Amino acid sequence: FDSDEEKIAREREARRQTNLFILSAALSIPLLAMMFAELFNIHLPVLVHNKVFQFALATPVQFVAGFQFYRGAYKSLRHGSANMDVLIAMGTSAAYFYSVATTFFVPGHVYYETGAIIITLIILGRLLESVAKGRTSEAIKKLMGLQARTARVYRSGREMDIPVEEVEVNDLVLVRPGEKVPVDGIIEDGFSTIDESMLTGESIPVDKRAGDEVIGGTINKHGSFKFKATKVGADTALSQIIRIVEEAQGSKAPIQRLADMMSAYFVPAVVGIALTT
Repeated sequence: FDSDEEKIAREREARRQTNLFILSAALSIPLLAMMFAELFNIHLPVLVHNKVFQFALATPVQFVAGFQFYRGAYKSLRHGSANMDVLIAMGTSAAYFYSVATTFFVPGHVYYETGAIIITLIILGRLLESVAKGRTSEAIKKLMGLQARTARVYRSGREMDIPVEEVEVNDLVLVRPGEKVPVDGIIEDGFSTIDESMLTGESIPVDKRAGDEVIGGTINKHGSFKFKATKVGADTALSQIIRIVEEAQGSKAPIQRLADMMSAYFVPAVVGIALTT
């Protein structure tokens, strides 16, 4: 149920970013065309060069598509820090409000395209990030699906099936043909071939005999064998892979952490220099 809720929330966020990107891109393209027209002396319809028309295009980008940056900046400033959202909100707002002033109150050049294109590109980045995280979440679910649900162990001189979570280190576990190896361990008796493609990518089954290591989640192909559990629960190789992928999904990329760290110093410095000037 929790995974379904998470998937629904993730898909909803991806749809929201997609819609915002489409809106922002559609309104930014004429502004971008105007910028290139001025650079390369290309003739465009007079309407495109009209400041009020550019204002009408840029305003929804700034305050509809870009609202998420204002909200993020507010939350960051409320906690006494400055992150990328603060930098984006401040930079695009400076370009937008200066352009508004030169559109309606004083003569001068407008920079509507600057704020609009920045917002569009960053929303595109967030959309791609959302899609990537969605794929990672699906990969985690597939990894979890590789885990065995039960294990057949020997306890008190008899064979019993128990949930894999109840397997303990040093338990003697029996694996029959076609079954998944429930936990990590060392074979004590028997011979078989095991499909370890989930771990190594190698499609050819690997021969295993007494003394060889087996990994939880791999599939026993032909023979039966008994092995002693050496790693159970969160200590198994598969559980550690899942944990590492989850940590990677929840953490920021090094370049993103660097950008946030720089923003914490860069934004106050720029504001201070601007006020001093």
